[in-house]
Amino acid sequence: MEQTNAYPVKVHIYDLSRGMARQLSPALLGMQLDGIWHTGIVVHGKEFFFSGEGINNCPPAGTVIGEPDSIVDLGFTEVPEEIFTEYLSSLGESSYSSDKYSLFEHNCNVFSNEVAQFLTGRKIPSYITDLPSDILSTPFGQALRPLLESMAINPGGSNINGRR
Repeated sequence: MEQTNAYPVKVHIYDLSRGMARQLSPALLGMQLDGIWHTGIVVHGKEFFFSGEGINNCPPAGTVIGEPDSIVDLGFTEVPEEIFTEYLSSLGESSYSSDKYSLFEHNCNVFSNEVAQFLTGRKIPSYITDLPSDILSTPFGQALRPLLESMAINPGGSNINGRR
């Protein structure tokens, strides 16, 4: 009988605002935001994320952001590391190359959500994926959009396609 291996999959969730969104969002946006979220998928002993530098990896919680604010257990995958690496390489050469990064439409959370579904069939929490539309639904969010879109988040790590 063939043995199947199950590998744990987690999403690390970081508040890039370090609590400032919770404090300032009611006054600035007229709504409560609990954070400005960055996410990474942890599987096969590494954390994978998308940034303005493309797809990157580092040891779990090894970004310059520090420790995650929370960790969500997404279950298990039977996708072996070799197949996962090929999948990421393909994504990195197509839809998740560095020139495709967009703070609102195509960011780390979109990547984490897609990878989570590939590995486990589960999505990351909707409060994370809904954040850009929540912000852009406010007048202040619309006013800040041009400035914010010029920003690229880069929490460090090694690019999976060897680019820096």
